[in-house]
Amino acid sequence: MKNKIVLAGGTGFLGITLANYFKDKAREIVILGRSSKFPSFENVRFVKWDGKTVRAWKEELEGADALINLAGKSVDCRYTEKNKAEIFASRLDSTHALGLAVQSCQKPPLCWLNAASATIYRHAEDHPMDEITGEIGSGFSVEVCRAWEKTFNEMATPSTRKVILRIAIVLGKGGGAMHPLKNLVRLGLGGTQGSGKQRFSWLHEKDFVQIVDFLINNESATGFYNCAAPHATTNSFLMSSLRKTMKMPLGLPAPRFLLEIGAALIQTETELILKSRWVVPTRLQEAGYQFQFSEIEKALEELVAKR
Repeated sequence: MKNKIVLAGGTGFLGITLANYFKDKAREIVILGRSSKFPSFENVRFVKWDGKTVRAWKEELEGADALINLAGKSVDCRYTEKNKAEIFASRLDSTHALGLAVQSCQKPPLCWLNAASATIYRHAEDHPMDEITGEIGSGFSVEVCRAWEKTFNEMATPSTRKVILRIAIVLGKGGGAMHPLKNLVRLGLGGTQGSGKQRFSWLHEKDFVQIVDFLINNESATGFYNCAAPHATTNSFLMSSLRKTMKMPLGLPAPRFLLEIGAALIQTETELILKSRWVVPTRLQEAGYQFQFSEIEKALEELVAKR
């Protein structure tokens, strides 16, 4: 049983998923969030912060078994100059503030896990990217990832073990990418998107929380880890598998030009669909982590099944 786990920026899908998992494994869960609308429940307590300045919330880090930082504006938006600035600032400012807070602790957290993204790797349809031989990509999203990891790595915390989580798209019942994907299938629009050849690296929510737990407990774990299922799929196979699981025979395809129009209408970017993310978790598997869901069909069956 852990004493305390702190989730910074933990009011979103991933944060609440982690809180629900760890509330039976720790005496206290503290969520640092910008909103004050979240009520505390059971042994989960919400503390307001602004994600950029070190104030009274820093006391919550004292004696924590783990600090997990998930803070950052969603990239599910149009990449206007304003949004791009907010995407950068929300990640870099929060990571820097947490680093200063850790440095000020009399009894700092034993480990600090900082979220990052598997999109740091290049568009890959030729071979998978792992932590050893993976090639860093280019473009706005990659530059965000590089700056985010750089800020984290520059914070000296000699008494706190540091881990970077390069997270693929997490599929869960309570949020994340599954909701819009299921809606597309229900509307008969769940066909191939773009060429359909682009790789889709994913992670079941149950593996996500267990990976975090595994890395907290593994005292030799440091550096960055690809948090993705070992078998990426293609967009075409993902959508056909989801249609099959949801018993929907029809799924109209969406060529690139239609995706561009649709993305503009709903204020997002096609990169989220069209970039080929082919990521494998070499370091996790070498460390001995056993995936509960390694194949997309099994994962979708569990996620679509009624609770």
